[in-house]
Amino acid sequence: MPPESATITVDTTVSAPADTIYRLLTDLPTLAELGEEVVDMRWAKGETAAVGNVFRGRNRNGWHRWTTTCTVTDADGATFAFDVSYFGFPIARWRYDVTPDDNGGCRVTERMWDRRLEPFKATAHLFTGVRDRVAANDGHMRTTLARLKTRAETV
Repeated sequence: MPPESATITVDTTVSAPADTIYRLLTDLPTLAELGEEVVDMRWAKGETAAVGNVFRGRNRNGWHRWTTTCTVTDADGATFAFDVSYFGFPIARWRYDVTPDDNGGCRVTERMWDRRLEPFKATAHLFTGVRDRVAANDGHMRTTLARLKTRAETV
């Protein structure tokens, strides 16, 4: 289980209904389009966002390519969360919380817990091309939420 406090937390307000946002976040092709390094996400076990279902994420940064295995840990209609591993080693936990507001829109909070073991932190840049993963993910998360906001508000 990751620590209580997320490594990174980013949020935004979206002028779209919470169920629209949740549907966008749990549709893997859409979530992949919103991401910065993600090339493709596909279900490997199950076909929908349900606890225990598994999907693979293919990622790219320049010439670096890697594939992760993601296991859904929460999918209750307001929260979508999944644990990420690489060759069986824990990498991260990602979580999206969608909270309706009083104006018909919602607040979307994206959190990431860095779960990499210390030896992997020291060498991960060789596989991903990113030396400061926390700083990179902070920027990627801001980009993802900005793209989500644009997509949802034009649907």
